[in-house]
Amino acid sequence: MRRYARTLVTAALTTTVVAGTAGWASGSAQQAVTGVPAGTEAWRAEGLPDPARMTAAQVAAYFRGLSPARQRQLARAHPSVVGNLDGAPLPLRYEANALTAGPRYAGRRILAYDPRGRGQVALVHGDLARARHVAVVVPGSDVDAGNIAPLTEKADALRRAAGDDTAVVAWAGYTTPVGVGVDAATGKLAEAGAERLTRFADGLDAVGAAEPAVFCHSYGSVVCGLAAHGLKAKDLVVLASPGMRADNVRELRTTARVWAAKDPSDWIGKVPNVRFAGLGHGEDPTDPAFGARRVPADDARGHDGYFAAGTRSLRAFAAIARGEVR
Repeated sequence: MRRYARTLVTAALTTTVVAGTAGWASGSAQQAVTGVPAGTEAWRAEGLPDPARMTAAQVAAYFRGLSPARQRQLARAHPSVVGNLDGAPLPLRYEANALTAGPRYAGRRILAYDPRGRGQVALVHGDLARARHVAVVVPGSDVDAGNIAPLTEKADALRRAAGDDTAVVAWAGYTTPVGVGVDAATGKLAEAGAERLTRFADGLDAVGAAEPAVFCHSYGSVVCGLAAHGLKAKDLVVLASPGMRADNVRELRTTARVWAAKDPSDWIGKVPNVRFAGLGHGEDPTDPAFGARRVPADDARGHDGYFAAGTRSLRAFAAIARGEVR
């Protein structure tokens, strides 16, 4: 009875927020970009193996069977495919994506680039092939290929704090919500993003990169929650989370250690932690009953302050990325 009453109350709160908060109205519906890379039709027409039928491990095996000259030939002829094939050699993906992205990310190692929709991109900070430690940062709303700075700033900050033996991937590899509209309150985009994130991590594993710690900000934590059961990661860190579409850590069905951070000034604390009629993302991961390890974040400021220099949260993130916290 108490749980039923709580559901009614939180449902009413959710309805009030959606109906009465101008912020919700600021968002617009997005169509998730999914499926095989752009250019796959031309790739298939040459009799090349269908990306839709290959795991990341099979992609890696396919490229190992090619000569370096043939690999480069494919990257030049089909850059949009090779650059986005999880499991393809890292240098080859960098080369292919440099061709399709042009100068807009000058000096960056571009691990993925898809111009469809608002655009998706993954940028590598550091030497991913040789790094002892790897971290992946998954963003929330409003981040895309044309607005990547909020994500790269977080990735840069994490790498500076973690040190040169850590590579950090700024992964804007899914269609994020725009604003805090209905897309941000539902799981549709997160479901599509979870598939892409899982495949991306499979690709890192297939090329021998270190198992990553994955840092999931805001709506990105919904993506990570849905991906958790199949995600190759040693740590899963959520911050500014509206929920992970799970009632507790057990429901995530992951072997990764799960961490959560929320600072007292973050507006996300005012969002009802409920799932009702398709809206909301469930329990607060920082609630002790959820079962996540708590990351100190009392000196962070606002919704985006967790990676600020000198904060306890950033120091903790760096220690997690380096595997120093047991």
